[in-house]
Amino acid sequence: MARVEWALPAAAPAPLRCLYLDSDLLVLDKPSGLLCVPGKGPDKQDCLSARAHALWPGVRIVHRLDQATSGLVVLARHLAAQRALSAAFAQRLVHKRYLAVVRGHPVAPPTVDAQGWSLIDLPLIADWPRRPRQKVDFLHGKPSQTRWRLLAYDAQAHTSVLLLEPVTGRSHQLRLHLASLGHPILGDALYADPATCARAPRLLLHACTLGLHHPVSGQWLQWQLPAPFALPMQA
Repeated sequence: MARVEWALPAAAPAPLRCLYLDSDLLVLDKPSGLLCVPGKGPDKQDCLSARAHALWPGVRIVHRLDQATSGLVVLARHLAAQRALSAAFAQRLVHKRYLAVVRGHPVAPPTVDAQGWSLIDLPLIADWPRRPRQKVDFLHGKPSQTRWRLLAYDAQAHTSVLLLEPVTGRSHQLRLHLASLGHPILGDALYADPATCARAPRLLLHACTLGLHHPVSGQWLQWQLPAPFALPMQA
């Protein structure tokens, strides 16, 4: 298999892309590098919520992706929809999947299920002296679980593509769980070693699947969004 070069073309910021829109919610494609909500300081005011509000006044944030992560984000168009969608996230009724390219070749443990899913169960807590980093803490950490499945392994590049399902939704959960297994995500400036971080121009983590019940009609809706970076094929 040919080695994959993790290079992205230089380009101006792409316009905000809307994948679904109705009177109650919208689903956007968040690019890597864009905050979901404003940060502190004038240089951190450009964000997904601000751009969305300029196009659809009154939109409300329901959940977030890390600034470095790309992919599917749902926003509410009024308070009742925000409350219903927030409750669905809190009750773990929202289906989320991510694609990640990691260093190495993760080996599934004996507890892998019939569909090939393995579970990472490591409690996490804020690493206050090194914020915004999180850390594994078996004494004080909050329960944190991630399901993962191997999709492809590039033996020449020694990288793998993983499909991830967060059972819980802790800050940096996917990134820290994978780094704790010894398989950090390429391009991760917080949890990868410098060599692994330098292998990609961005964090190779993408929210590729989002499914939920419509907050008004109750209809099940699901969206898929391919990763904006190259993925190695199965050897």
